[in-house]
Amino acid sequence: MRVGVIDIGTNSTRYLLAEVGPQVVDRVETALKTTRLGEGLVATGRLSEQAMARTAAAVAEFWRRAQTMGAKRIIAVATCAVREAANREDFLTLIRRATGLEVRILSGTEEAFYTFCGAMTGLAFDPDETVVIDIGGGSTEIIWMEKGRLMARSLPLGAVRLTEQGGGAETVAHVLAPVASKITGRRIIGTGGTITTLAAVALALPAYDPARVHGYELQAEEVVAMGARLAALSLEERRNVPGLQPERADVILAGIRILTVLLELTGAPGLTVSEHDLLYGVAAEAVDAVERKLNHRP
Repeated sequence: MRVGVIDIGTNSTRYLLAEVGPQVVDRVETALKTTRLGEGLVATGRLSEQAMARTAAAVAEFWRRAQTMGAKRIIAVATCAVREAANREDFLTLIRRATGLEVRILSGTEEAFYTFCGAMTGLAFDPDETVVIDIGGGSTEIIWMEKGRLMARSLPLGAVRLTEQGGGAETVAHVLAPVASKITGRRIIGTGGTITTLAAVALALPAYDPARVHGYELQAEEVVAMGARLAALSLEERRNVPGLQPERADVILAGIRILTVLLELTGAPGLTVSEHDLLYGVAAEAVDAVERKLNHRP
């Protein structure tokens, strides 16, 4: 079954078109637009008119693309920024009028579930010995299995939020420390824009290549070295670094700070990068729901 999924995040709006079957999510195409929906949200508690307009335009573009490519289902989900905004209904109405889509606002727990399921696809690791880290624009999701039960923490610590609020390593450590103690010793799988971008920078990719990013082993010393290297550059110079999207140049240092502190607190030597994430988890669940309905299963 061909499924289109649109993820409306704090920093970017992303799209996945995939052929999905039992236990399989095969990517047909992906796309991303840096829409900064959460710009100014920390200060005002509201989504700005400009941010809503550019995000709605991106959603409409992806919706049309998925239709053109023969998607049988198109699903739109929203995370931290929409969850927190006082005027979220205005944004949902804007999307509904532009596309007819009913955007599903994921709770922190739902976001964690789909992220964990998605990140694990295509990687042969034991879920019980793994922790998935997703550093987003507005929050950081930390998800792991404990005695067969999914555990998740959604922390108010993201690349855009930290850039706007400010805060050094000590501030980040204060937020991360209580969770870090619970995941020490586990294999880390990292996903989300900060981590996949670091893999692309480490590989010096002239154009983003999901196949090369997925499964890349990112060492802790690489993260520290990239942080120092990028911090020494001006914003304009960072925009020209191979592998670093120009639109992410102003928030990448905050994302690196979060990851560096987490690796220090857990003592992890590094992490495995997953190019798969929430998009893949939502796509897989959509097909499973259809199969349950067809087979009259609960």
